[in-house]
Amino acid sequence: MSKKFQIVIQPEAQQAIEEAYFWFGEYSPRKARSWLEGLYKAILSLEQMPSRCSLAFENDFFEEEIRQLIYGKGRNAYRILFTIIDGTVQIIFVRHAAQKPLLAQDEE
Repeated sequence: MSKKFQIVIQPEAQQAIEEAYFWFGEYSPRKARSWLEGLYKAILSLEQMPSRCSLAFENDFFEEEIRQLIYGKGRNAYRILFTIIDGTVQIIFVRHAAQKPLLAQDEE
């Protein structure tokens, strides 16, 4: 049986999720709910083998290893950025794929 990782969503990531949800909700409450449910399903998939995901562009700018899981397609793609520390997947940011990459000075 494979190891199951604990998922922790950091406050900055949770805030980004809520902002995207409310943005979708202004146009279509049904689409917003569907997007949110799918996003959390994608995040929960990281309980199993999170290292399957590729290193993020941001990996070169931080001390920790930063990986990404892409959720959605095309213009609706979001990057779920996370680290894996001692059996825990820390969701650190959720960013629209069109947003500029996160740099170390952005975190301060």
